[in-house]
Parts: sequence; C-alpha cells; structure tokens
Amino acid sequence: MLLLHCPLLLLLLPLSSRTQKLPTRDEELFQMQIRDKAFFHDSSVIPDGAEISSYLFRDTPKRYFFVVEEDNTPLAVTVTPCDAPLEWKLSVQELPEETSGEGSGEPEPLEQQKQQITNEEGTELFSYKGNDVEYFVSSSSPSGLYQLDLLSTEKDTHFKVYATTTPESDQPYPELPYDPRIDVTSLGRTTVTLAWKPSPTASLLKQPIQYCIVINKEHNFKSLCAVEAKLSSDDVFMMAPKPGLDFSPFDFAHFGFPSDNNSGKERGFLKSSKFGRQTPSKPRVDLHKICIGNKNIFTVSDLKPDTQYYFDMFAVNTNTNMSTAYVGTFARTKEEAKQKTVELKDGKVTDVFIKRKGAKFLRFAPVSSHQKVTFSIHSCLDAIQIQIRRDGKLLLSQSVEGVRQFQLRGKAKAKYLIRLKGSKKGASMLKILATTRPNKQSFPSLPEDTRIKAFDKLRTCSSVTVAWLGTQERNKFCIYKREVDENYNEEQKKREQNQCLGPDTRKKSEKVLCKYFHSQNIQKAVTTETIRGLQPGKSYLLDVYVIGHGGHSVKYQSKLVKTRKFC
Repeated sequence: MLLLHCPLLLLLLPLSSRTQKLPTRDEELFQMQIRDKAFFHDSSVIPDGAEISSYLFRDTPKRYFFVVEEDNTPLAVTVTPCDAPLEWKLSVQELPEETSGEGSGEPEPLEQQKQQITNEEGTELFSYKGNDVEYFVSSSSPSGLYQLDLLSTEKDTHFKVYATTTPESDQPYPELPYDPRIDVTSLGRTTVTLAWKPSPTASLLKQPIQYCIVINKEHNFKSLCAVEAKLSSDDVFMMAPKPGLDFSPFDFAHFGFPSDNNSGKERGFLKSSKFGRQTPSKPRVDLHKICIGNKNIFTVSDLKPDTQYYFDMFAVNTNTNMSTAYVGTFARTKEEAKQKTVELKDGKVTDVFIKRKGAKFLRFAPVSSHQKVTFSIHSCLDAIQIQIRRDGKLLLSQSVEGVRQFQLRGKAKAKYLIRLKGSKKGASMLKILATTRPNKQSFPSLPEDTRIKAFDKLRTCSSVTVAWLGTQERNKFCIYKREVDENYNEEQKKREQNQCLGPDTRKKSEKVLCKYFHSQNIQKAVTTETIRGLQPGKSYLLDVYVIGHGGHSVKYQSKLVKTRKFC
C-alpha cells in the first residue's frame, strides 16, 4: 500500500521509518506519474503505517488515495474526528493498465491513465457519519486503488487518518482491557477517586503507556484529538490555511519541508502561525487534562461541591503518541454540609467562630415592627466579608475589619439573613449584635487609626510616654503593660492581636490605669499617658482597651516599647 500527499511521496517515503515500501506494478512508471503535479491534483495519499493530521473546511470534501498492489492483503483504516462529526467513505477501483491495448509494453499516456482513475466511481466498501473513532478492517483486501472521501458539514475541523497493510504487527494504538470502563471508587464534596484496568499494551506487551485524565462539566470526549482541539487549536494543531491564498497541496513549506526559494523559510512548520488563519482569542474552556504516568488509580481534587463532572481516560503510547479512549464516566460531587443557621436575639451580642475560608449563616427576625435595624460587627482578627439580605434581597455586601456598624431601613415582618465569610489567612472570630432599638449600642465607637504612638525622645530608663486617638463619644480607656523577652518580635505580636479579648483576661498586676476621655473636636481627640515604674533596658508590650456602655471592649493595636538601658 502506498499512501501520501501525492507530490510528497518522494519526500515522505524516505523520511518515515514506519512507512513500508511496497511493490508497484511499474516503479519507473509510478515515479514518473507522481512527478507530474497535475496527476491526482487536489488529492492526497497517506503513508503506510503512519498517522496523519489534516484539516477540512466546511462543505469542502477531501479525497485520499492509497494503492494496494497485491490481492489478499490485510488492511486497516482508522479515521478520528476531532472537533466536529465527519462523513467518510472508503471505496476501491482497479488500477489502470500499464501497457497499451496493442501490447507494445509502452506506458499509456499519462492523461489517459488519469481519466481511467478519476472517471470511475469504484466499489464502496464502507461508509460512516458521526464523531466516533471508526475503523475499517479487512484480513484480505483486493489489489486496487483505494479512495477515502471525507466531508465536514458542520464547521471547519481537524481530523486524523491512519492506514496500514500490517495491522497485526503494527498495533500503534494502545489496546483496551476486557472491561474498558472507568470506575468511581470514592466521592467527596471536592474530590473524586477514579480507577481503571491497565491496558494490555502495557501489562503484556510491555510498551510504554501513560494515562491521561480529562475533566470537564459539559460532556464526555471520544478521542484525545477532540480534547486537544477543544483546549486550544492554536497550541495543538497547525492553524487552518487560507483557501486560495498562497496554498496548494504541492507547497512543501507548509508541511515543514524546505522549498526551492527563500519564501518558504518563513512558512515552516515551526512557524505555522505565519500562514495561519487569524482568529480572535477565545476564553479558556473549563477543561483540564492531567497525564499521570502508568498509575491506574487517581484522585481528582479541588472540585466544586454539588457539581456534575465528566471524566475521560486515554491510554497514550508514548512511542507513537497515539491514543485510545476508555469508556468515559460522570459523577456529581457531594453537597456542602448544610450550614446551621444561628438565630440572633434583639440587642444581644453573639460570638461567632469561622474556619479558614469557611462561612456562617445567621438569621434575625424582629418580633415587632421597626423603622430601622442596626447591625454592629466586631471582627477580632483579620477582615471578614459580610452579606445581609432582607427577605432574599441583597442589601449589603462589604469587608469588615475592626468594629463596623450598619443601619438599614426596616420593614414589617421582615427576616434578615446574614452570611459571614472568613479570611483566607486563617480562622476568624467576631462578635455581632443586631437590634431594632437605635440607642442600644454595645460596641464602643473607634477612631479610624487604632495605633498607639510612642515618643522616643520622652523615653527614660523607667518610663515611656505614649498617645492614642479617641472619638467624640465619651468612653472608658484602660492601659495594660506586660514585660516580654528581648527576642519578642512582630510575628509574635501579630498572633496576640485578638481584639475581642478584653481586660478581664489580663492579670491585675499588668493594669496601669483606666480613664474616661472624649473630645467634641475630632481633631483634638488625642490623649497621652506616661507609664512609670519600668525596668532599665527592658521590653514591654502595651495594650489600650476602649470599653463601651454595654461593657464590651475593643483592643487597640499592641505597641512594643523598650526603656533606655543607661540614663
């Protein structure tokens, strides 16, 4: 069997180690014919025992030829559609006679032989329409000229063709096990564990096989070619040539072969984008391919809960880079554990703990009619996200750090759903209060800047002087000190920044003083304090707590100070 893009026959036969050189009726005559570019013009011939990739324009048929020289020859043809269904037909007709009717032994004129081939329809052997990988296999095929006609009626598409006259010895495609299904052995909220039986090509023939898993949310795939086409035609395949513009089946430069002039240098296979059809970039599809070596069990992770996924498995022969698809499967991940909704009571502070990246739901249903409702949130550690819905309608979605208060318009018999989402850095802790009474304020108001400032010039061997901001609201401030080691650093201080821990958690010996402070002029709402009785050359951690009317406290950012060693 001889298969090639006709004018490429001389080039491809010596290049492919797997191409078999079969006897021809008259080698000299056949070589003369293929040198004429008009013979089989706009047709193709494929090498024996090699897979080719090609391209179809929509509603533009393509024809391939190959020659079987001897009767009773085994034959196998495989056609793999990539990203669209194909219509294809395989037929055979007798080869043209080599000698003239007079028996002179001289070859018939080339044009006369061409008419003999192209005018005859031939006998149809097989036809197929669809997007499955389909095969024609015969253990004994007659000699003749075989035609493979392909057509795509949906869209421009890629496809692959493989043909061989030695199917028993070639076996380029990995063989499937007797049970080619993929089993789902474990199912979680974000994970699915898959298992499959190994390919006999690996377990018995000891050929190098690797398995590639494909995950998506749309459908199963019937070939790896279809997966690669879906992922990115730019990355996987040569871009489709522009019909009629500097492209003919005899332009070798398009196939990576050097041309006779310099113009082909810029159009080699490695630079195929130079002549590719320019298409706008498309967003990446939600499709993932993972090649895992020769393992036959794998856990897919980082999936979304309560979501249906489709899983496909392909055995890939790493020697030939040809693949076979297992029977795909699908599975729906488990639902998220239903969140328990916490009921908020009017005017009562509720403590909430949220796992890292977790969420909590709270519900507030006032028993009486109300004009306004106030939500006060005190985030103890990092910022958290809050969403508030009233009867299903989103009213608020914000990030909260420290203490925040939100006042919303009320509605008779309204029910409020609060969703709190924790930090990505770690667990979150917070206090929340919901009330329909506008004067019920449990949390103290805070300035925008909650840092404590230390005055270096006022530092002595036994005292330090610090200042902090207040508000227009009269609040109680308490300052505490704690001696720490010299190697105490900012990282340790950060771990102790739980703003919800109040003065009641501190030792009495650490208390410095408490005082009330406020200023109607917000620009002058600053207070200073000198902490005395300290040891020379020692480090101290200072904390300021502001205590609201309801007794709840908020801690300012801790400050690390050090007394002078020599005075």
